[in-house]
Amino acid sequence: MNIIATNLDGLKVIEPRIFKDQRGYFFESYNENRYQEAGISCRFVQDNQSKSSFGVIRGLHYQLEPHAQTKLIRVLQGKIFDVVVDIRKGSPTFGKYYGIELSDDNQLQLFIPKGFAHGFSVLSPTAVILYKCDAFYNPGSERGINYNDKSLGIDWKVETDKAIVSDKDKILPGLGEAESNFSC
Repeated sequence: MNIIATNLDGLKVIEPRIFKDQRGYFFESYNENRYQEAGISCRFVQDNQSKSSFGVIRGLHYQLEPHAQTKLIRVLQGKIFDVVVDIRKGSPTFGKYYGIELSDDNQLQLFIPKGFAHGFSVLSPTAVILYKCDAFYNPGSERGINYNDKSLGIDWKVETDKAIVSDKDKILPGLGEAESNFSC
């Protein structure tokens, strides 16, 4: 397993060691001991899975403390552009985003600590995403930032006229108006 640091403190790309042969492939998608050896220690308590069609944009979502979630994202089928925004007040990278293609071809994973908003766009005909969370979903603490906030300048890799966004996500506030109780 290779851990790749990003420009956002705490956000890590995980490249699993994949064993391939004529039959296919095998890899450990999660091994608590290996993650702890790499400095990633949290106890995951909930797995979520979603399936979406090409052009779907989900996000940018997060939960406020004390119900904030650390997430480990991976793609089981298809390809997405995964986006994370630093929403930790006082962070030198507050309001900056990181984007990466995750797919069933590259098998990369994204480790997202608390204090980041998360979203993705679907770049393949369909995509199935699995993410582990270290806290349970709490609807009362759910918040979000508008995916199209001009101050963020995110290129979702989907043409505007082909984007499929929920009504709920369309009306989320911009970064400047979004409620956040994270700090560095």
